[in-house]
Amino acid sequence: MDWLSGLFFGEGIAHNVFTLSVVITVGYLCSKIKIKNVSLGATWILFAGIAASHFGMVLDHATLHFIKEFGLILFIFSIGLQVGPGFFSSIKHGGMKLIMYAALTAIAGVAVTYVIHLVSGTPLQTMAGVMSGAVTNTPGLGAAQQAYSDTTGLEDPTISMAYALTYPLGVVGVIASLILLRYVMRIDFKREDEGLKELNNENKLAATFSVEMTNATLEGKSVGAIRALINRQFVISRVAHADDSIIIADADTLLKVGDRLLIVSSAEDREAIAAFTGREIDMNDKQWKAFDSQLVSRRIVITRSEINGKRFADLRLRTKYGINITRVNRAGVDLIPYQGMELQLGDKVMVVGNEKAVEKVADLLGNSLKKLHQPHILTLFLGIALGVVLGSMPLFNIPQPVKLGLAGGPLIVALIFGRFGTHLGLITYTTVSANLMLREVGISLFLASVGLGAGDGFVETLVNGGYVWIGYGAIITIVPVLLVGLLARFVGKMNFYTLTGMLSGSMTDPVALAFSNSMSGNDMPSVSYATVYPAVMFLRVVLAQSMILFAL
Repeated sequence: MDWLSGLFFGEGIAHNVFTLSVVITVGYLCSKIKIKNVSLGATWILFAGIAASHFGMVLDHATLHFIKEFGLILFIFSIGLQVGPGFFSSIKHGGMKLIMYAALTAIAGVAVTYVIHLVSGTPLQTMAGVMSGAVTNTPGLGAAQQAYSDTTGLEDPTISMAYALTYPLGVVGVIASLILLRYVMRIDFKREDEGLKELNNENKLAATFSVEMTNATLEGKSVGAIRALINRQFVISRVAHADDSIIIADADTLLKVGDRLLIVSSAEDREAIAAFTGREIDMNDKQWKAFDSQLVSRRIVITRSEINGKRFADLRLRTKYGINITRVNRAGVDLIPYQGMELQLGDKVMVVGNEKAVEKVADLLGNSLKKLHQPHILTLFLGIALGVVLGSMPLFNIPQPVKLGLAGGPLIVALIFGRFGTHLGLITYTTVSANLMLREVGISLFLASVGLGAGDGFVETLVNGGYVWIGYGAIITIVPVLLVGLLARFVGKMNFYTLTGMLSGSMTDPVALAFSNSMSGNDMPSVSYATVYPAVMFLRVVLAQSMILFAL
């Protein structure tokens, strides 16, 4: 039975694969446990790893470190690709507000750490390790260790040991704080969903409405001339003349007083466009269709790789087929089409025209969901490679190099690829199921590695006084999250889904993000997490270094 013992307690590839698989399997099975309908989810994999390591199932340090970092990169990169199209618009719509609250969380953590140092007398360099573990920030730990070593020429083992002890419960502490906030705030998810729907409607980049033209000064002018006069981005989808005849409008279509117009514009421009052209009327899409039997509207998915990166001006769809494009849906966000817009694989285009013309456009654009299921490995690994380069690049020296790290670099590259990948000829679209698979594999590998690394010596250090550090870490984790969470909710009026993602990002905690995503059932936590993560990662590295320098 030596072979079986070798699988559990030996070394080598078979032992490594078996150990990781057992830890993830046990953790996943335990994730089904719910207390009052609340589960810690994937966090159980962390505890399974600690237990396995305590009983002798360990991996060598180099292998463990690689698996941990690679798992985190997979998780972070897949999130960046998914939220990239909506990330830059989120910066315009409240992004700086999110970053401000996240920075406040980080600064509050330093303040709590310093107070504990004054009260307990624990050396500040040790407290830097406690803080780095409590906020699950590995780059901060590395920065603190490097700053101490370069300044004194010595190594302080208490920094890394404090980090190892506080990290596991730091992960759980953030999740526990989010659960506590949910009950303290008396969150009703149905009400949050309604509020989120209203918020999306307010910020939605495309609104459809009907107008009766009453402005006599526009009599006989073309759609193109009117667009130049008002200087707003909008599309007139259809025009109903006084005799109820319907035409598809283009830039040369002449308008008359009394015409009814079906317009698509940004929500913020809706009132101005309606006031300029005439008066808004209550005429919905169903009413248009009631006397518009010769025209159909259909949502067509772009699945032909040849279309990726093409502009509407290049395709000349309106000229060739006599159809109109009223909106483009990208990653769940409606965009107003314009001639210079670059299309991406997976975009959903709303086409209006006669049935034969619409079918020809569908053939041109693809509209084959089967093709979207093909994986595009080039984008994934090219992005990871560039992300590692960016993350390893020193940004500042104060006095040690400040880097984005192996999580921050790939995240930023993924966000850029998700939004601007077509400029490089890249296909960045992945199906929801494929993206979720990458996320789950990545976070599972990361958690298993963290647990296996923390379990060796965990119990001994805990019994011999390390429990004090864990207590300090719990305070550093929970207090800032609760304070800033309550402030953002009741003063900033922040949606709970956005709030959980922001707090997860402010603690640089991918596990808390995974929990927030499972709790919310939408991508709002991921968007806010990605919004604040790069800035907070940089800030936490600077704060950890500054604490060491202040101590010396």
